[in-house]
Amino acid sequence: MARKKCGHYSGIGGQAVLEGVMMKNKEKYAVAVRKPNGEIEVKVETHKGLLEGKKIKDIPFIRGIFNFVESMILGTKVLNYSASFYEDEEDPNGEKAADKASGGKGESFVNTLVTIFAVVLAVGIFIVLPYFVGSFFEGFIRNRSLMAIIEGVIRIAIFLLYVSAISLMKDIRRLYRYHGAEHKCINCIEKGRPLDVRNVMRSSRLHKRCGTSFIFFVLIVSIVLFFFIRVDNVFYKVGLRILLMPVVAGISYELIRLAGRSDFFLVNLLSAPGMLIQRLTTKEPDRDMIEVAIASIEAVFDWKAYLKEEFGYQVDDEQEDASGTEDEDIEFEMPVTEEEDIEFEMPEADGNSETDKEEV
Repeated sequence: MARKKCGHYSGIGGQAVLEGVMMKNKEKYAVAVRKPNGEIEVKVETHKGLLEGKKIKDIPFIRGIFNFVESMILGTKVLNYSASFYEDEEDPNGEKAADKASGGKGESFVNTLVTIFAVVLAVGIFIVLPYFVGSFFEGFIRNRSLMAIIEGVIRIAIFLLYVSAISLMKDIRRLYRYHGAEHKCINCIEKGRPLDVRNVMRSSRLHKRCGTSFIFFVLIVSIVLFFFIRVDNVFYKVGLRILLMPVVAGISYELIRLAGRSDFFLVNLLSAPGMLIQRLTTKEPDRDMIEVAIASIEAVFDWKAYLKEEFGYQVDDEQEDASGTEDEDIEFEMPVTEEEDIEFEMPEADGNSETDKEEV
């Protein structure tokens, strides 16, 4: 059956973790990690969010605030879980000391502290710092509107420098490759292809619902909202910027939500800068990384039922087995469908792991 030209929404979201991938479908999420011995460990749990079952979480612009906070909490939790496979077995994440300080709730205590620290650091670097850097131009530029734009440009520049700088770290480069594997898996099924290594490899590593695109929307929306702050007191200027962040997050969530459900050309145009930045935060994964991402998504999502419902495409076990055992060299010879513009890049080997020895 021919594929539809409109976009398809699976409802799946994910995140790269240390040597693994987390995939979330509604209230269930799975974390798949490639352990030091080469085996894949998959953990499936149910995530109960803030104000679970409350209708306030479904109100547009307000729901984005709760979803942002929940994603930070869950993201920290799954990162700590994946890191536990590579930490000192006697006291992973320093939880023994945390247990004493928190009455036996070490993991929750550590996750809360890390989340708070991450939020404070992000606000300091991307909200407060650009304002003070931009203030150096106030002696030369008296136009407040122009100053607001300059501050926004500085904010975007700092973000790009930050992303580029941390990509120089070996562990972050591998994290970016798992990030690419996460996107490839979601794109694979949303394009109507059976979820196997061969099809995932030929899918795009860029996705409109990515957190990188969300951050870019945050930066753009903040420029617009901060444009209307007209106070002279430095304390008020900084304070209002911080207080407006929930509003910025709420609006940005609605934009990323719209982008993930529409292929309208104006929406695609709006998403283009975030997609471009994803070329920095995602890299081409190897076969082992994709196997981990597939294990994660299959633990919480019935992709065969999705393909049947959305595309009228029935996948039987024999077909799945055949597609998963074909020679790897065929992966780059498969034709690309009209709706995709896929640029294949060879994975960057760091030479320090077994997975790097089997590059595609």
